[in-house]
Amino acid sequence: MVNAQMKAIWSYRGFIWGSVQREFQSRYRNSLLGSVWAVLTPLATILIYTLIFSRLMQVRLPGMNDTLAYSIYLCAGILTWGLFAEIIGRCQTVFLENANMIKKLTFPRICLPVIVVLNASVNFLIIFGLFLCFLVLVGRFPGWVILALPPILIVQIALAIGLGIVLGIMNVFFRDVGQFVGIVLQFWFWFTPIVYPASVLPEYVQPWFRLNPMVSVVAAYQSILLYGQWPQWSTLIPALITAIVVCLLAVGLYRRRAGEMVDEI
Repeated sequence: MVNAQMKAIWSYRGFIWGSVQREFQSRYRNSLLGSVWAVLTPLATILIYTLIFSRLMQVRLPGMNDTLAYSIYLCAGILTWGLFAEIIGRCQTVFLENANMIKKLTFPRICLPVIVVLNASVNFLIIFGLFLCFLVLVGRFPGWVILALPPILIVQIALAIGLGIVLGIMNVFFRDVGQFVGIVLQFWFWFTPIVYPASVLPEYVQPWFRLNPMVSVVAAYQSILLYGQWPQWSTLIPALITAIVVCLLAVGLYRRRAGEMVDEI
């Protein structure tokens, strides 16, 4: 089942890559600076967080006197969450937004979420690369532990695309799903230690937070980028299992409902 979908994606890799290129180019086609905005916008985001929280508000993490610590902590969490939320948000509308193409062209519909993931990943890599350059400039580059990021990124993307495809298919048949997802993501963001450290939470809340698969993913990024430490791989096992389950669920749901989606959209 999974192998068949992977073969279909590989067979249409030219279509997928062409779509990614066209979307990236169209985003900046009529602007004077063109793709330079892809650098300026995330750079402004990093500078704003650093200026406001480190310099103006003088926010400190518990047990750390470093003025940049909270900005790095915040950026690590927000960049991680941004990729996750973008994939889910765009996947849950991808079939509806491409209704005309689905009806007129013959191609594996599973390619559409893959295009979303690749576009979101390009945006993430640009801003994350700038963030790493920032860490180098301020002398806070984590060193060799940066090699731990790719497996964490894979778990994160698998979790996001699995949920995104499930929600995208459900949204075709039940349009309220799209509205509901936006609300859930807002609550999910604040139930993930991104703006605040998990250590400030009451003890009775801690077990409930461990049910959130994004807690361990965000914590792994923060451990690497802020503390320069290898993540605790065992804490990522629940997130990995969840990602595998939702991906299998997404493939199964897609196989059962792909034909019906054409009539619904």
